[in-house]
Amino acid sequence: MTTHHAPGPLDAPSRPAQPAHTGPGEPDPVRSLAGPGAPGALYAGPGPSGDTAAGSASGTGDSPAQGSGGPGTAAAPGGGGDPVKALMHRHRELCARAVDPLEIAAALEAHGMTDRTAAHFRHRDVFSLAEEMYARVPRRSSDRSAPPAFAHAVPEPVAGAVAGPSRLLTLVLLPALPGALCAGLLAGLAQAPPGRARTLAVVAGVLAVLSAVQLCLRHGPLRSPRPAGVAVRLATLWLLGYAVLGDGLLDAAVRGGPDRLWPADTATALGLALAMWPAVLCARLFTGGARRRLARSRGLGEFAAATRPLLLASLTCYLAALAGLLALAGAVLGAPPALAGAGALGALLLLARLLLVHGHRATPTVALATAAGVELAVLCSVLASRLPGCGFLAVPAETLIEVCGAEAVPTLACAVAAFALLGRAVPALSRASAHTDPGTR
Repeated sequence: MTTHHAPGPLDAPSRPAQPAHTGPGEPDPVRSLAGPGAPGALYAGPGPSGDTAAGSASGTGDSPAQGSGGPGTAAAPGGGGDPVKALMHRHRELCARAVDPLEIAAALEAHGMTDRTAAHFRHRDVFSLAEEMYARVPRRSSDRSAPPAFAHAVPEPVAGAVAGPSRLLTLVLLPALPGALCAGLLAGLAQAPPGRARTLAVVAGVLAVLSAVQLCLRHGPLRSPRPAGVAVRLATLWLLGYAVLGDGLLDAAVRGGPDRLWPADTATALGLALAMWPAVLCARLFTGGARRRLARSRGLGEFAAATRPLLLASLTCYLAALAGLLALAGAVLGAPPALAGAGALGALLLLARLLLVHGHRATPTVALATAAGVELAVLCSVLASRLPGCGFLAVPAETLIEVCGAEAVPTLACAVAAFALLGRAVPALSRASAHTDPGTR
């Protein structure tokens, strides 16, 4: 008895794709994805795609087209000319635990699958291939009744996207806490007399602000699936400390000091603390928008083209909010903030955190460590120039400070690192695999 069903997206005949030619020594993408020795791994030609509907209806990996592949099909023994079955065998654990085709598509992309490689498996793109793999896995009747199309997929909750009081806590109250604590600390110091009590108040206030920032990084859109490494934490602390104290120390060192306490940049400190709120909101905007675009996209290229402007828009909104908060802090405290240096630092920290949140650790670690290392090297070169015969070490730093001021050092260090990180973040965060469950990356 023959079962008739309405034609779906998997039943449409795909355009015959020519196999990608690889040069000597280049890996075969089909063999690398299907696995050496897997059934059907040697498939290298076009063929009919009518086996998809039968596989979807029966819920098994068998295909009615087995043994009757089209011209150019090299059917391996036991594979029946079914390359999708070989790919499912390679990723059987992924197919078994996937809750929708979206998860399979993101994992395939993370393993190097492209739309061109998907043509070897008789599909026009990775999304279509993932739909077939999801449909051919045996499931309960309730699971098979769900439509596999990506157009009907519902975006999964993103980090920090929970309803009720938790959303109010992670998106409003916690992000506002660092700025409120910093403002209270500065207001208290303005009234406190010099002495040991003032020093203890400064230490306690700084620790309270840092603890509030840590709470924001552990909850909500800026929460990373894995804790940041020691290098990231140390580099971040150095960059923040230098933004507040570094320019005064470097300027005093160039002039032969410091022989007394140098002034701290309180306006920059307050502006950066207040900027935690827009950082959380912009991260939420990007992550939530990317998930919605991923659910509506029909191809990897379409998703990447829609996500790149979203990332740049989120970064632009954050920088505009940071500039406004810095200007506001300077007007309230009566001290001009370091707009260029703080802006470059803010961009660097936000991009690094977004990469950490979406599973990338190496690149932000290198960028943060490099920027911190440059600032430390400049400061050490000025201090080391006081040794006999080492006066030449301070010449580059003194020349730069004489022309552009002490603010130029952190501005250049953070800006170059931020631009390099942006070049990495745009392609990395526009991949589908960056916006799925961490277990599929």
